[in-house]
Amino acid sequence: MAENDPTNTERWRQMLLGELPGLDRFKRIMGAIPSTPRCKLCLAPFGRPGSVVIRLMGNRPSPLNRRICTACIRHLHKHPGGAEIEVTALFVDVRGSTGIAERTSPGDFGQLLARFYGTAARVVDRWDGIVDKFVGDEAVALFIPGFAGDDHAADAVGAARELMRETGHQTGDPWIPLGAGIHSGTSFVGTVGEGDAVDFTAVGDTVNTAARLMSAAAEGEILISSVTASAAGLDTTGLEQRTLTLRGREEPVEAWVERLSATLEPSA
Repeated sequence: MAENDPTNTERWRQMLLGELPGLDRFKRIMGAIPSTPRCKLCLAPFGRPGSVVIRLMGNRPSPLNRRICTACIRHLHKHPGGAEIEVTALFVDVRGSTGIAERTSPGDFGQLLARFYGTAARVVDRWDGIVDKFVGDEAVALFIPGFAGDDHAADAVGAARELMRETGHQTGDPWIPLGAGIHSGTSFVGTVGEGDAVDFTAVGDTVNTAARLMSAAAEGEILISSVTASAAGLDTTGLEQRTLTLRGREEPVEAWVERLSATLEPSA
């Protein structure tokens, strides 16, 4: 099917919203096989003992995206395209990474980033998000209705809080200093690229705004757009509100600033 085929676009929309006929039944079958983590699309198990079963079927975590199985990646590439849907994007990066790299050896800095990547991947997975990419000192995660449910905005906020907690920001002495930005809205989600350079990702103003919010966050801050705060049912009592003029955007963005404290416990 061509990327602009209306039928293909509708199938993508159904898949991304968790409404594709037959997908629920297949996910129930895969979900009955024990072990985690799992493919975010079909729930094929990646851990033992379930991974033995899917490997016998010629399936495994894809090297292109470790949170999606090779069978699903092949299907996505076979039917390239996507659809515009409501998603929540979470961007997190290391504050002051240049200074940290200057003060540490390349090997130690690499190990620090590897620990950050691993921690972020586990946290995002627990909150039903999907890691879109790791770029340098930055992690990008998507919370898509078909995987995270209708509460994808709340899941993204929960993941950001837990990641801050896992990296030690709750104690005020983090082992890696982070800042985060979250925004919800319509994005094109699907396969983007040509030839061998094809990726499953999201593009558009929503992800760009989340990235800009992250850039505006200080160490230990989670900047949550007012759109995400409303969608997540966030209690903004006592939170600082900022009106931000973000690079590349004509309209300012209203955001709430959350800093981790002992009162912000995970609720997943």
